[in-house]
Amino acid sequence: MVPTMVLVADDSRDAQRREALCGLAEAVAGRGEAPVAAAFGSPDEVAAALRSVRGPKVVVPAFVAGGDVASAHLLSRLGLGGMPDACRTPPLGAVPSIVADLAARLSDSGWGRGDGVVLAADGTTGTEERQVVMDVARMLSRRLGSPVQVGYLRTWAPSVFDAVDRLRRDGHENVAVAAWRLVDGPDFDLLRGLDVTAITTPLWPSELVVDTLLAQHRAAKGRLV
Repeated sequence: MVPTMVLVADDSRDAQRREALCGLAEAVAGRGEAPVAAAFGSPDEVAAALRSVRGPKVVVPAFVAGGDVASAHLLSRLGLGGMPDACRTPPLGAVPSIVADLAARLSDSGWGRGDGVVLAADGTTGTEERQVVMDVARMLSRRLGSPVQVGYLRTWAPSVFDAVDRLRRDGHENVAVAAWRLVDGPDFDLLRGLDVTAITTPLWPSELVVDTLLAQHRAAKGRLV
C-alpha cells in the first residue's frame, strides 16, 4: 500500500495563498505517484484533516524551512508521535535544483552582476531551520558569484529592511530580493514595499517543487514498511 502524502501548511491568512497551496496539491496528485491529501488551514483544521486520512501517511510540509513561521509552529504541534502509521519529512531546504531555480528567478526579475542580493526569509524559533537558510544563502552566493545577505521578516535579525540598508551602505546602489518562500501571500506585500530593484516570484509554481516533494515522499515511505 502506497502511503498517502499529506501536504501540511497554514493557509488561514489569505485566499490567494490558499489557492496557490491547493494548486500545488493538485499538481502533486496529478503525477499519479501517490495518493495526496491536502491538510491546509488552522491548527485544528489541519489536525482534523490528518486524522481523517486512513492508513499509512507521510506528512510533507508545504513550505520551505525558515520561510513560513505560522506553518512551522503548526507542524510542531501536530503530535505525530502518537500516530504509529505516520512519519514526516523536513520542510524543503537547501536543494541544489531549487537554489538554481531561485538564481534563475533573480536574473529574470532584473538582477545584474554587481547588484546586492538579500535572501528574504520568514524566520522561526528553530536553529535548524535558521541553519538551512544560511546554507541556501551560501549556495545562492556561489551560484551567482556575488555576496548574499540574509534578512528576516519575523523573529530573527537582521530584518529584511536592515539587510537592504546594509548593502546600500556597502556601496550596492541596486539591491535585489530573493524571496525564500514557496507560495505568494500577505508577506509579499511587505517585500513589495521595499525600495529595491527586483523581487523574485515564489518558488511555486515550478515542476522542481513537485519533483522534490515526491522525492521526499519516496525517501520517507520506507520508514513505514
